[in-house]
Amino acid sequence: MVRMTKADTIFKENIRRILEEGVWSEQARPKYKNGKTANSKYITGAFAEYDLSKGEFPITSLRPIAIKSAIKEVFWIYQDQSNDLSVLNDKYKVKYWNDWEVGETGTIGQRYGAIVKKHEIITKILKQLEENPWNRRNIISLWDYEAFDQSLGLLPCAFQTMFDVRRVGDTIYLDATLTQRSNDMLVAHHINAMQYVALQMMIAKHFGWQVGKFFYFVNNLHIYDNQFEQAEELLRREAPASNPRLVLNVPDKTNFFDIKPEDFELLDYEPVKPQLTFELAI
Repeated sequence: MVRMTKADTIFKENIRRILEEGVWSEQARPKYKNGKTANSKYITGAFAEYDLSKGEFPITSLRPIAIKSAIKEVFWIYQDQSNDLSVLNDKYKVKYWNDWEVGETGTIGQRYGAIVKKHEIITKILKQLEENPWNRRNIISLWDYEAFDQSLGLLPCAFQTMFDVRRVGDTIYLDATLTQRSNDMLVAHHINAMQYVALQMMIAKHFGWQVGKFFYFVNNLHIYDNQFEQAEELLRREAPASNPRLVLNVPDKTNFFDIKPEDFELLDYEPVKPQLTFELAI
């Protein structure tokens, strides 16, 4: 019998929990493209811990995950510090955010990258970590009520990240905690997790540290009502005997803003095919 990775084990456990113990959403906001309300079954308070230093990465092999596009989104938010869809479309060739354009502004509203730029978040965190790596205030918060009042737009799902430094012997590790208010278990769970692992790796490389642990908390973890067939298919699948891992191929102490999406490489990733299709809730 093939031994599943930690990520695949957690994935199947969460799918079963949602299908068997989950409750139905009420007054759901999202809609499918046909205008029908996108109801979901959900659980609250899902938590996972991965030790990246031991090769535990939060990516499933039960279906292919578009990791290259996901990492490019991180660069759009935290390097470009932009909410401009033309940057995401033209520079990175990523278009899935277009469904969330606000009016005809060409943006997603005052969200994500706009908040990073407004508060100079990355500059401040890098400065804090340089001045005192063991400070306990390295927090990214994208939850900005003032910005929400100023413009429409999807409120951030992955809205808070915290970083901590830990020394073990002569090795310094950077740990990260991602907090997410809401997450589509089958579509976005591993995309969001691996995005923030990539961000963690970029900050660690900036200082020449190793990546340590990644903690992932989702408040509302759900499966939409048009995804139950795909959920059952994922439970039937057996993952290959591989242990995927993400590497960042740049020298230690490479400046955060000099790292490029193509510097990342996902190794030993052999996902089960065919890919499953999902209709997104907007």
